[in-house]
Amino acid sequence: MGLARLVEVARAVVDEPAVLLLDEPTSGLDAAESARLAGTIARLAATGATAILLVEHDVGFVASACSRLVVLDLGRVIADGSAAAVRADPRVRAAYLG
Repeated sequence: MGLARLVEVARAVVDEPAVLLLDEPTSGLDAAESARLAGTIARLAATGATAILLVEHDVGFVASACSRLVVLDLGRVIADGSAAAVRADPRVRAAYLG
């Protein structure tokens, strides 16, 4: 499953799109596959050639794949910044941890 997901990402970026949209890319992946995918996404983002919009609920994955996080609650931005800053934000804690 993990290799197939990497191939899907490769197929999506081969034509150098301006934006890559990824919706729950870790769905069905184990921890090792998710870590490999996170590394791939981080390397793609680091090139600056393609903007990546990632929608994901696995906070650990997001923190390892992304340098900047924007957190929404009911369609409104409640936090924007590094993974550490977002995790520490009381609005994020209230919205997602009850």
